[in-house]
Amino acid sequence: MCILNSSNIFKLAGLIVGIVFLNIVILSPGLIGVEIGGASAFQTAFGITLLIISILIVLYGSYIWVIKVPVVTPVRDIQTHEDYIIALSHYKNEKALKKDILLALDQLDRMEKRKDTFADVLSQRFDPAELSYKRFNSVIHEVEQLFYLNIKGILNKLSVFNASEFPIFTGQHTARQFSEKIVQQKTKLYHEYLAYVTGYLEANEEILLKLDKLLLEISLLGSTDYREIEEMPCMKEIDALINQTKYYK
Repeated sequence: MCILNSSNIFKLAGLIVGIVFLNIVILSPGLIGVEIGGASAFQTAFGITLLIISILIVLYGSYIWVIKVPVVTPVRDIQTHEDYIIALSHYKNEKALKKDILLALDQLDRMEKRKDTFADVLSQRFDPAELSYKRFNSVIHEVEQLFYLNIKGILNKLSVFNASEFPIFTGQHTARQFSEKIVQQKTKLYHEYLAYVTGYLEANEEILLKLDKLLLEISLLGSTDYREIEEMPCMKEIDALINQTKYYK
């Protein structure tokens, strides 16, 4: 199944507009003057070749950006923010997961914005050489790693569970083909997978909330003393969250 998104649609539209404009410029008699069917056989051949190449380019662009099935990167090889977006988008058309996937994508976007905000705030408030700057920077990096670890957890669950099978299996006609016990077990397994996904999303929502609270605490910080920073309530909460995650890994 292909992944249609606004970026690919805009790319294709831009390509088509560019090709049309190029053909108008070259084939208009009042401009360059290449004329198909005119007195010059060379101009006719050139014009026809241009049209054929233009059609081929548009068809190729349509295949790359609309038709071609994207290669899904194995979860273990996902590294960049863009990789996570592509991997999650692969499941956007699953009806049972649509809301969860859209929320996960929204969380990814908000995490990037939080990182940018922290970078601005820390650069204005502290010197990069200060221990306080390094402490905050280290915590934010570790929280980000934890955030993406949760996204990877979602992808791991989705990679081994085909959510599209469940509605088919439990349909009125299909369900009658199986015993009530099998249907109940399948339903239980389905809800367990969804519970895992929900759990990871809730964990990431908590991380984003703690980052918002930390930003507020930084704005209210009376000094840049390292000892005062260590006593900040939200810093303690985040440290506990990070240490707990390391313990359960």
